[in-house]
This record gives sequence, C-alpha cells and structure tokens, in this order.
Amino acid sequence: MTDNYAKIVRDNLNRLYGNLPKDFAKNLPGEQDGERFIFDAFGERCVIEPERITLGEEEHSSVLGILISLYALNARSDICIPSPLKSFKDFPDSMPYVGAFATHTEQLLSPHVAKIKETEQRITKILKGGKAPSEAGGDFSFIVYPLPKIALCYIFYEADDDFPASVTCLFSNNANQFMPIDGLADVGEYTSKKILNLID
Repeated sequence: MTDNYAKIVRDNLNRLYGNLPKDFAKNLPGEQDGERFIFDAFGERCVIEPERITLGEEEHSSVLGILISLYALNARSDICIPSPLKSFKDFPDSMPYVGAFATHTEQLLSPHVAKIKETEQRITKILKGGKAPSEAGGDFSFIVYPLPKIALCYIFYEADDDFPASVTCLFSNNANQFMPIDGLADVGEYTSKKILNLID
C-alpha cells in the first residue's frame, strides 16, 4: 500500500511541476526557495520539492503526502472564507464519506474531550489556530488550520449526567475549493489524529 501511496505522490508532484503556476508560492501561501516551497501543514514545517514532500524531518509518501500534494494541485488565489462554518455533509458529493468522517474525525476525539480542554492552547498554537467564531457554540471550541487555506472548527460538548462527551467538526465555508471532497474527509481524520498526538 505504501508503494501505491508513493506512486500517487510522485504522480501528483509530476503534474504540479510539469505545469507549475506562476503564483504558486503566493497561492499556497508559502515561501519559495528555488524549486522548493515551504509552508506549514498539520502543525509542522512542510517542504514540497520535485521529488518529494517532507513534513517535519520525514519524507511523506503516505496519506499525508497525498493530501499535501492534492492541496498543492488545488492551490489558487482565493482566500479561505472561515464563516459561515459548514458541516462536512453540506459539501457537494460528500455523502459517500459522511459516515467515515463522523467516525474518524469526530467520534475519535469524544473520549478525550477533558484532556483536549486542558491542552487547547498548545493545540491551537501548533495548528495555527485560535478561538472559534461565536457561532460555534458548544461547551468550548476552537479553530485550527491543518493547511493554510483550510480551517477546521472543533466544537466540544463535555460529559454530563445525561449525555457522554461529543465532538462536532465544521469546515471553513469554501474548504472544498482547495481539496477534493474525499481528501477533505481525510484532512479531518488526520487533523484529529494530530490533536490526539498533541494531548499525549
């Protein structure tokens, strides 16, 4: 499977560099250093090069590599429009992925709501986020940017006598302009996994 991922990443990089947009660095947005493009992704320094994608200290030919290469292929001059926030199921063509999104992005975090609350400042600092818009609600909430133009708003409901803790994840309004819908579902999952790593 890893070999398949590596091939997809290579193919996406070949497509990108085969017709590199003039304003690519500005559209990410990121810095250009020769053929290298540097920006923040999933809380780490990301470098896109013709042959590889590096996240932190590691080359990534995994799902994260695919997501970053897809984000690069969909880079455009439009800005991220955070509000009004949008539910994943409200994006066109999302229906096949709605169940997996709920399981792998939202329910994944539900047992950890108390710990996430304690670690909120660290999470939002590393994932370039901050306070959620007032519309978010919940017992507490925050917004993070796993990719520069894709924002996720996590809304947390703490456990009480009647209900267990729960989590809702909403997207910036135009997130689907910067990532295909199946990739957007994976962005949710891998952002939630990153949050779990940060509370350990």
